[in-house]
Amino acid sequence: MVANLYADLARMLGRGGQEALLQHRVARPQQRQLTALLQQARQRLKHQVQPLLAGQTADNGKQRRFVIHLQPHGDLQLAFVFRFLFQPIAIVARGQQHDLSGAFRVNDGAFYEKYYGFTHQHPALLEQAVYGLAEWSVEKLKEANLIAVPGCYPTAAQLSLKPLINAGLLDLNQWPVINATSGVSGAGRKASIGNSFCEVSLQPYGVFNHRHHPEISTHLGADVIFTPHLGNFKRGILETITCRLKPGVSKEQVAAVFQQAYADKPLVRLYDKGVPALKNVVGLPFCDIGFAVQDEHIIVVAAEDNLLKGAAAQAVQCANIRFGFAETQSLI
Repeated sequence: MVANLYADLARMLGRGGQEALLQHRVARPQQRQLTALLQQARQRLKHQVQPLLAGQTADNGKQRRFVIHLQPHGDLQLAFVFRFLFQPIAIVARGQQHDLSGAFRVNDGAFYEKYYGFTHQHPALLEQAVYGLAEWSVEKLKEANLIAVPGCYPTAAQLSLKPLINAGLLDLNQWPVINATSGVSGAGRKASIGNSFCEVSLQPYGVFNHRHHPEISTHLGADVIFTPHLGNFKRGILETITCRLKPGVSKEQVAAVFQQAYADKPLVRLYDKGVPALKNVVGLPFCDIGFAVQDEHIIVVAAEDNLLKGAAAQAVQCANIRFGFAETQSLI
């Protein structure tokens, strides 16, 4: 997954006539493996991705405006990241930071002990971190120095549910049910029986214990039932979310709430009729949302590219907001 994200980041940051240099820091044992993955079938990215070994520094003398971290979360990974990038003056002197792991998504150390199984090593930085759900965090992102980019599943789920919850349209005594299906790219590029094309079958996983579940609930401020599924396709996420409306809420009210939330948000596309399909978002930085209402029930469908709006594109969108560019700069 890391190699795929680097490729997407390099492609996006190289657009618009801007110079883009992506440097990756990995421990020496993993250096050859990651470099080989980046070079394999990626001649188009030459001069856009520059390997950087642990302990090395860039020699171009240019100021680093922001850094995007793709390391996994966890004790060893956190120690590695902070050894090189989060020394005491790092946030001021070394640029604004984006983290695509789960290590800063919730400003509560107890959350990580309970759901991730480690004690957070940097509570002060955890307190500073801004959750980068871009459409809902614009003002905070403008001042942020450490941005925690949301997970792929939580991005689509929250974009679908936040307008409805915030407007008080849902009867939350009946928990929203989120059935989500992702392509195998979310599991990375490493070959295994579990993601082999001949073996992959539509199947739920992480039932009641996927780490994105508490991330979704925490940031929505509401209990949900979340069941992720692995699909036999390469990339993309489709989420079908079933909720109960409060008595008297109409389809027109729902449509008005979504329009109010996203009319000026260029990377969320609302459907006037019908519901989204993966083919319309794969390779693009959008989250598409549609819905249907029957009596007191609503079904919301959201589609996104898990590696773009669910990861790399949202990181770039947050950087655009932070530095005062158009949200779509380098993305479309």
